[in-house]
Amino acid sequence: MLEPEDHTLRLLREFREEFRRFSTNTGRSFERVQERLHSMQKAMLGESVLGRYATAEFEERLSALERRVATLEGRS
Repeated sequence: MLEPEDHTLRLLREFREEFRRFSTNTGRSFERVQERLHSMQKAMLGESVLGRYATAEFEERLSALERRVATLEGRS
């Protein structure tokens, strides 16, 4: 039978190894979550930029129409 001191040291070594594995797995999982969050942020930013671009184009076209109407009204 193992001495209590030997048994305690063995258990402490097992705990240390388990903690290392847990820490490594947790770190990997956290990195994956960060990558997914980053890709979602990039996608949202891309949609936002596209929306702003489309809105700006619409505003330009609307302004051009308003200028034409103003010009036509001025002729009357």
